[in-house]
Amino acid sequence: MGGGWIVIDGSMGEGGGQILRTAVALAAVIGRPLRIVNIRARRRPPGLRPQHLTAVRAVAAISGGRLRGAEVGSTTLEFIPGRIKGGRYRFDVGTAGSVALIIQALAPVLAYSDSPVEVELTGGTDVPMAPTIDYMREVFARVLSMLGYEIEIEVLRRGHYPRGGGRVVVRAPDPPEGFRARSFVERGYLKGVYIRSHAVRLPGSIAERQARSAASLVRERLGVVPEVEIEAYKPHSDPHLGPGTGILVWAVFDEAVMGGDSIGRKGKPAEVVGREAAESLLEDLGTGAALDRHMSDMAPVYLALAEGDSTIFGAKLTSHASTILELLSIMVDGFEYRILEGGLDSPFKAELKGAAVAPR
Repeated sequence: MGGGWIVIDGSMGEGGGQILRTAVALAAVIGRPLRIVNIRARRRPPGLRPQHLTAVRAVAAISGGRLRGAEVGSTTLEFIPGRIKGGRYRFDVGTAGSVALIIQALAPVLAYSDSPVEVELTGGTDVPMAPTIDYMREVFARVLSMLGYEIEIEVLRRGHYPRGGGRVVVRAPDPPEGFRARSFVERGYLKGVYIRSHAVRLPGSIAERQARSAASLVRERLGVVPEVEIEAYKPHSDPHLGPGTGILVWAVFDEAVMGGDSIGRKGKPAEVVGREAAESLLEDLGTGAALDRHMSDMAPVYLALAEGDSTIFGAKLTSHASTILELLSIMVDGFEYRILEGGLDSPFKAELKGAAVAPR
């Protein structure tokens, strides 16, 4: 795709960092210069924060792009993309900023690389207000695989708020050069429910209590015995900065993967952490949807770039999802969407017309 500058109002819709990350990623993929104004205008403090800067600088580096206004606190950013190149890259948030949200920005870009690409990220792996790194590994990456995109996410060290220091390697060993359309409406047969619970720089019994609480609720509601993995460490062999805990509960179906996660904090009982993750998954499963609340706003990015039409049944049309659909319709020529059923903060079905975006 060619053309002049795309101008995006960063205060549109939910007005958060996801607009920035998605817009910069899309600009790199389609090769259009981008100007974003009013970045996080309604947030306090407004403007770019360190984790946002890491995301846009990472996209710019991998795409050979140029940035203007890439500073903490800036409310305007200009990005002129170049060519997306493979190789090895390394980026450090410098805080406990979410690695998962940086992966969210990078993943569409890596798919259009001219050769295999590997990115090492340092920051927060399990932090508030973002999907956990286990969610990205076990749900996000599996859904992308269904679109013909194999992405590998390896956790070298976990990082929790406020210390961060987590290390994650993301690989796209065989970039697909585009995506295939796929509908996510029917889930199919339930193959199994899985739990991964971890505790770092804390007693391993905390991870076990989280898992027991989640497993008990899954057995009670679904009549399924989950497969449980406990990640805990002896004090002398724990490589993490910590302390911190977290849990992911995910369900694998023939045609879908859905998950719910939660992280611990000081004073929050382990049983509550485990129950929160299980309840999040069970609530989304109860809607009959094939995409959970997180993937309901992440999957449309790939389906918009795909060749062909898709229909999705999402557990919740969040403000994030609604905003991303509108952003895609502005930035991606040829993409169209139509909400078939449901509304904001409710389960929804949407029809997406892919734009068949090929490598430049």
